[in-house]
Amino acid sequence: DTMAMIGAGAQSEFQSLAMKAICGVKNIRLYDIDPAASAKAARNLSGMGLSVSVADTREDAMQGALIITTCTADKQYATILTDNMVGSGVHINAIGGDCPGKTELAPAILHRSDIFVEFPPQTRIEGEIQQLAEDHPVTEMWQVINGTAKGRTHADQITLFDSVGFAIEDFSALRYVRDQIKGTEMYHDLDLLADPDDPRDLFGMVQRAKG
Repeated sequence: DTMAMIGAGAQSEFQSLAMKAICGVKNIRLYDIDPAASAKAARNLSGMGLSVSVADTREDAMQGALIITTCTADKQYATILTDNMVGSGVHINAIGGDCPGKTELAPAILHRSDIFVEFPPQTRIEGEIQQLAEDHPVTEMWQVINGTAKGRTHADQITLFDSVGFAIEDFSALRYVRDQIKGTEMYHDLDLLADPDDPRDLFGMVQRAKG
């Protein structure tokens, strides 16, 4: 019930609350190279039904975590997680690598993992698997969702969601949510051309708009 959140920028609060809602995560361990970013995320997540702590190192954040989410903004081939940091049985959401030449995970981690992606042609260019051979096997998320492929199959398995963002997936999800809440009071109108004081604090901007 613990997730390590490596990178405490604009997405960190949304990712944490999503994992709470979907996977029952109760504890969030935050780490960012900028202590102010970690403090911001911890402040925004207070009162949200999560136990939140700020770690001094990546390794400390990952202690006891069965879910690891990496969401960093380093625009280069980076190694946010090294192979020896990742034990068996964990799930990794690698969502920070999103363009050619930008990665977060050591290649050895990929070779130990069962990899799930949104759209293979795009992910092989922009995702973590740009470090692997073009024919390295991956599973598309839609196959798991509709039951034609399996997700996690045993407790020691390392699963990796190599996410790069897929526009039609985002649009479809937004359209579904819009249709479900139509005619209810379960939404607030927001200016989509947002100009936040702090681009790394989009969650805080949403909270202030609600208040």
